Amino acid sequence: MTDGTITTAAEGSDTLSRLEQEGEIAADYLEGLLDIADLDGDIDMDVEADRAAVSIISDSARDLQKLVGRDGEVLEALQELTRLAVHRETGDRSRLMLDIGGFRAKKREVLAALGAKAADEVKSSGEPVKLEPMTPFERKVVHDAVAAAGLRSESEGEEPQRFVVVLPA
Repeated sequence: MTDGTITTAAEGSDTLSRLEQEGEIAADYLEGLLDIADLDGDIDMDVEADRAAVSIISDSARDLQKLVGRDGEVLEALQELTRLAVHRETGDRSRLMLDIGGFRAKKREVLAALGAKAADEVKSSGEPVKLEPMTPFERKVVHDAVAAAGLRSESEGEEPQRFVVVLPA
């Protein structure tokens, strides 16, 4: 299903170059942050699902754990700060995703499995399943996993207690 807009090749390449620019700005900001914190890390940039994706990787997982924090709380804050740095430079709101030490990638795998398990439970019981409160990122991963299993899901509640409900077909 489309929304009736047509994207030309030039617009597609404009979007890609804009996302690459976001990644460059974010990488510069994060390199400065690593220098200030005296932490070692390499910056990896990519474009995934129409958003810039930046990762900090290092051989010293202990150093990076400080940047992840408990349950990714510091990572979320750094992502918001990085988005603000991009916004300051470009004037555009950024949807950039930040990962540190593979934390978000591992979390995505766990959440996808949780979504698939909840979908299986709903298929066998025919009853909705309510999951624990999650961040917007976590809910998105679960919604995608539920959709891939052929079911639908909704988010309910108010932040920070917003949660996913997996519904029968």
